[in-house]
Amino acid sequence: MLTGNERKKDILIVRLEGELDHHHAEEIRKSLDELLEDSSIRHLILDLRNLNFMDSSGIGVFIGRYKTISKRGGQVCITNVNPQLARILDVSGLYRILKVYNTVEQAVDGIRGEAV
Repeated sequence: MLTGNERKKDILIVRLEGELDHHHAEEIRKSLDELLEDSSIRHLILDLRNLNFMDSSGIGVFIGRYKTISKRGGQVCITNVNPQLARILDVSGLYRILKVYNTVEQAVDGIRGEAV
């Protein structure tokens, strides 16, 4: 589930918690899409610090939001990835399209550095 979000200019930071599986994916997808209706949001950072589990439904959520942000010329970044999620992200190929940072602050700095 989404446990909070924060805005830093054109960057939306979203914190995910618990499980991102077929039981929760639709709710999270809808929440993210509502937030992304604001077209001034150009970048998305997904903080996975408190996300314990993700299945293929979660991968679909990430890919869909990646497509939305890509059309705006922005980036989707993920932070605070635990080893179990890292394996899922690696096997799924998401590491090829999503930027990975250790912390939200590093992701913000990375986006800002590349936007210059």
